[in-house]
Amino acid sequence: MAEQRTTAPAAADTSLVIDAQALDEVVRFTSELIRIDTTNRGGGEGIERPAAEYVAEQLADAGITPQILESAPGRANVVARIPGTDPTAGALLVHGHLDVVPAEPADWTVHPFSGEVRDGVVWGRGAVDMKNMDAMVLSTVRAWARSGQRPPRDIVLAFTADEEDSAAYGSGYLVAEHADLFEGCTEGISESGAFTFHAGDGLRIYPVAAGERGTAWLKLSAKGTAGHGSKVNHDNAVTHLAAAIARIGEHRWPVRITDTVRAELLALAELHGVAADLDDVDGLLAKLGPSATLVKSTVRNSANPTMLDAGYKVNVIPGAATAFVDGRILPGGEEEFTTTLDELTGPHVTWEYHHREVPLTAPVDSPTYAAMREALEHFDPQGHVVPYCMSGGTDAKQFSRLGITGYGFSPLKLPPGYDYLALFHGVDERVPVDALHFGVRVLDRFLRGATAPAGEEGR
Repeated sequence: MAEQRTTAPAAADTSLVIDAQALDEVVRFTSELIRIDTTNRGGGEGIERPAAEYVAEQLADAGITPQILESAPGRANVVARIPGTDPTAGALLVHGHLDVVPAEPADWTVHPFSGEVRDGVVWGRGAVDMKNMDAMVLSTVRAWARSGQRPPRDIVLAFTADEEDSAAYGSGYLVAEHADLFEGCTEGISESGAFTFHAGDGLRIYPVAAGERGTAWLKLSAKGTAGHGSKVNHDNAVTHLAAAIARIGEHRWPVRITDTVRAELLALAELHGVAADLDDVDGLLAKLGPSATLVKSTVRNSANPTMLDAGYKVNVIPGAATAFVDGRILPGGEEEFTTTLDELTGPHVTWEYHHREVPLTAPVDSPTYAAMREALEHFDPQGHVVPYCMSGGTDAKQFSRLGITGYGFSPLKLPPGYDYLALFHGVDERVPVDALHFGVRVLDRFLRGATAPAGEEGR
């Protein structure tokens, strides 16, 4: 059976709220935000301040009071609160990041920071990750201001810096230094969910993220005996490290099914008309066709070697070598991960966490999840909403420290041929204008129909 379906409250008619101006603005805001180069190169190198000022200006123009919070010169965040009609209800956090990963213009069809709108498509870095969602939020709340609408619960808006690195200058800073701004927030929504996934034969799936694997970026260190490259040396740091890296790269992690992934597999099996044999997950994935892409990276822990550093001259054996590994951990898989890494690195290599963040899970039988499903299905009645676990991570990890349950919900209706997952951090990132129009309508319907879960009022 698929996940339990909780009935969502009926949302208000959107026809009087999402007007032509809102549809124009969501496209314009996406394009103009893309033109603001907020490239995050990691290690503290990034400037989000111009985008933060742009966002604050759009909010202030709608009568919403923004706060720009700078964690370091140029590393700016924006937070604002929109009061709901029920002051006793738990608030909902809506957050999106302003930074983007680097892009090499020579590789692109159009300049990645042009924000060009061509043939009904907005092009540029951030078009799906995630200036499109930032724009949808802005156009939605501005439409509310024009029509006098208020959501049922407080909405806290957060536009963050540094999500594409460690979040230390963004959500991490906000949680550590400005937790009071999120008082009463019980749940949050952000990126990487509610997009159209075409599963073949006309089947349209909307995966809503209700979980994330934890981040475990590792630094491996090997020491050996330095010496001349022409001499026999069985205590070679490069050899020790290379052997450990090879073992890690070749390791086959065992299947581990979390609650979110179980619900996802059951739902997908039902949609594809196959038996949901959870004792043979690899066999089940083979029967799911393209839909297996949504699941296969989240049924196991993982560790992928990504960087190597050793030596300074070809005829000198170095005394030390280092490597970095991108590890991801499923909820409940922490002990297995550490034990396995101890075994794979062996006696000559040590490892430590370079950066670590917790795995997350969120209930799929909640009123909030039901409201997200209702909003999507209202605007695409032939679409099928399923829960989804992200292989990577978002700012929801940091906000979870405040007790905020996070979902991935940035709705887009995409035509066949658009590989949303490949566009993340990819070349020629782009989003159709029609997808933005769909997204802002769905987002408005959800936000004006979402109620706080029972027992969570006024935390």
